[in-house]
Amino acid sequence: MLGYTTIGVNDMARAEEFYGALLAEIGASQLFGQDRIKFYGTGMDGAMLAICIPYDEQPQHRGNGNMIAIPGGGRESVDKLYAKAIELGATDEGEPGERVPGVFYGAYVRDLDGNKICFYEMTM
Repeated sequence: MLGYTTIGVNDMARAEEFYGALLAEIGASQLFGQDRIKFYGTGMDGAMLAICIPYDEQPQHRGNGNMIAIPGGGRESVDKLYAKAIELGATDEGEPGERVPGVFYGAYVRDLDGNKICFYEMTM
């Protein structure tokens, strides 16, 4: 159902370094892009995350209530993604833990531009 999600960044080189290293943890890489936009994923037939310099060339502003949720594949992987993001300069928005006991395990960070990201495992 989801093709791709786009988030704005202010410094493309810095964002590429952050997302390249972070998403490599789950087997994703930059699939294609142009100067102002880059697409990351595990293949062209799956959901992708795009980072971009806003089209209107105004500074990026994080959206209040907007969040990117990235499946971790398991609790250990969620923990690793959270730790990697913090190592890369992200800020904590909620350490790994159960949010809905027995159903949802998640961890939350803000990237270098303040965009909120959740790494999660959902079991049902």
